[in-house]
Amino acid sequence: MKTALVFGASGQIGMPLLHRLGERGWRVLAVSRDEHSDAPGRHWLQGEFANMPPLPEAVDAIFSCGPLDAFARWYSESHIDAPRIVAFGSTSAMTKHDSEDEHERDLVRRLLGAEAALFASSEQRGTTATMLRPTLVYGRGRDATLSRIAALARRHGRFPLPRGADGLRQPAHVGDLADAAFAASQSVAARGRAYDLPGGETLPYRDMVKRVLDCLEPPAKLLELPMPLFRLTLRVARSRGIARELTDAAVQRMREDMVFDAAPARRDFGYAPRAFAPTADMFKPVL
Repeated sequence: MKTALVFGASGQIGMPLLHRLGERGWRVLAVSRDEHSDAPGRHWLQGEFANMPPLPEAVDAIFSCGPLDAFARWYSESHIDAPRIVAFGSTSAMTKHDSEDEHERDLVRRLLGAEAALFASSEQRGTTATMLRPTLVYGRGRDATLSRIAALARRHGRFPLPRGADGLRQPAHVGDLADAAFAASQSVAARGRAYDLPGGETLPYRDMVKRVLDCLEPPAKLLELPMPLFRLTLRVARSRGIARELTDAAVQRMREDMVFDAAPARRDFGYAPRAFAPTADMFKPVL
């Protein structure tokens, strides 16, 4: 029986990955800061990178579904033997490098630095790493974009967008990302490579949001406002502690295309993401 060590195991991608590994007969060591109950074939380890619990000397694969920079630092200093490493980063490393927001530019630096460090450590240790960069993630109610939109829309019965929010998006479901992680770990062609993982449908930002609003119970209304009125509405919301994470840079990107190519991942490990067909349950946090 093969053994996998999974970081970020209780997160939005980590949980479906645990199920995929279990279905394929793997024994899983799942690391989380919180306490969880064991299940057949799954043993939980409580800890974090700064205070890691005892780990085995060797596993067949390590999966990182949490913060990439923290994982890359830990891996460079660890001594565990694992021939395959699969880690999640983000396409934000590509889309936010010219952002006007210093915090976003810092995120890009950290993501790219962590990718380079992980590949360097892997090569030095004679192992093989694969980097997966998903686009806009959804499916377990824990993402920072669509689930927040759904929560605000449920609370107020509507959600405002600026007119012209037609930048293209490719939302990626957590189940498809979990499948991709396992498939990449088994692929010879994926060794030492990085892949963008877009969802299976490309659609305008406002259409993506409208599908989220339409699937809620009850459905919420989309309000498209002239940009000056939208910015005023946003300022008022921020003053009340609402939507503070929606920066001016994020608003600007609503009009910009963020499209990535799934062909390399499809070719090398059969990546087959679904079209965007959201349901209300996808935006309710799953504990």
